[in-house]
Amino acid sequence: MKNWSVAPVAGVVLVAIIATSYTSRMALAVVVGLAVVLFSWGWPHALGMPARKSVGGVIGAAGLGSLVLAVYAPLNALMTWMPIVVAIGVVVVFLVQLFRGTGQSERLESVLGASAGVMISAFGAGWVAADRLSINASNSGVMLVTGIGVFVAGAVCTIRWPDRIVAPLGILLGGLAGPLAAMLFTNVAPLPAAIVGLSCAAVVVSFRRLVLSREFNPSIPAWLSLSMCPVVAIGALVYFLDKLLIA
Repeated sequence: MKNWSVAPVAGVVLVAIIATSYTSRMALAVVVGLAVVLFSWGWPHALGMPARKSVGGVIGAAGLGSLVLAVYAPLNALMTWMPIVVAIGVVVVFLVQLFRGTGQSERLESVLGASAGVMISAFGAGWVAADRLSINASNSGVMLVTGIGVFVAGAVCTIRWPDRIVAPLGILLGGLAGPLAAMLFTNVAPLPAAIVGLSCAAVVVSFRRLVLSREFNPSIPAWLSLSMCPVVAIGALVYFLDKLLIA
């Protein structure tokens, strides 16, 4: 499964996230929730895990639980519960792997892969938490700046060039797109926008390396999950960078 095959769906969902951040919190939560569900459904398929329904259910529950908490949590504790949800999810993953009766030789690999899925799924709540920050609540354009940086980095990652060229180019252009968009379309300071753009671009190009480094299951669930993976995973990074640098 190649990186350019997952890019279109990821781009559409990213655009939907940024667009709904200008409409309502619940619309944004619905889009992020859909991304989390698709990621959770396909992650066990992508990694070829046994007990896919059980593992996918645990991953999805962790992501949706974190999302609901981010929607309704007090403003001073938007992501406070996320680590607790991840911890509970990892414990449940251990229990699922302990009591399932198939594929005993793959238990360790399944635990590690499912635990990673729980963490990534929970990170998606960061998009809603970031949108609830005071700087974004006033439609300052921080979400737009972030989305443009991620979108540019993702577009660069579709180029069929070696990693030694694409990785630095994606990080550079993603980092430059942030401050440029900030100066043209928003009142966000260029330096924080550049840091956010560089950081998110680094995650995107790292995901490209992940996709190209191994052969994933080419099924539709796996394809959808890999499409959602970078978008969902960036959520927590967006929240914490916005909170530290801009809010």
